[in-house]
Amino acid sequence: MTTFLFLGNLGMGEIIVIALIVLLLFGGKKIPELMKGIGKGVKSFKDGVKGIEEDINNPNSNYNKDEKSSNYNKEEK
Repeated sequence: MTTFLFLGNLGMGEIIVIALIVLLLFGGKKIPELMKGIGKGVKSFKDGVKGIEEDINNPNSNYNKDEKSSNYNKEEK
């Protein structure tokens, strides 16, 4: 059985007890909302990491886009 670094040696009984405590604290209606919020946060984080990787792999492509948009804004004024 694989043990995770942050879980230590938790067994199935301990995980069930923790799940029941969370259920009692937040209630049945709040847990889906919490999971939805966590999912949106993880998706946003992955998008941010992907954007940074693209910036690292193609550093000049974003520079040219920013330069064109800044020139456009200067011409409007």
